[in-house]
Amino acid sequence: MHNSNSSAQEEETFRVRRLEITDKSKGFIELLQQLTLCGDICDKKFQARFEELSSYADDHLICVIEDHRTGKIIATGSVFIEKKFIRNCGKVGHIEDVVVHSNARGMQLGKKIIGFLSDHARSMGCYKVILDCSVENREFYEKCGFKQKEVQMVRYFI
Repeated sequence: MHNSNSSAQEEETFRVRRLEITDKSKGFIELLQQLTLCGDICDKKFQARFEELSSYADDHLICVIEDHRTGKIIATGSVFIEKKFIRNCGKVGHIEDVVVHSNARGMQLGKKIIGFLSDHARSMGCYKVILDCSVENREFYEKCGFKQKEVQMVRYFI
């Protein structure tokens, strides 16, 4: 049985926050490598990209969950805000790069990340938030309140 004290402690242990420059040394890139190819990103390149994205702070948000017991980043995701002419100059949130460390799955951390990113999109005035996912992950995103719509298409240039 869960008591409120352990729940509050767990909440602080797995708090969602914005990406910080020091998160590279806490395993952020290694976590992303569980999702897709990242390459070897040196500190200088990481800092340059971090500063670039920070200049769009509200329009491109990357969030993480750090396990304060280990000091490691164990979950992440991002949302960027697309500004449109349709829907009376509306905005759409695009959720990307959601990953939970393989050792931390099943702890509702992905759901926390999705909730944080969706709340940000709503607070920025988005009329919807969308994402692409694999067929295997569809059920997870449905549990987060998403529904399948249309078909994704892609064209790679490299």
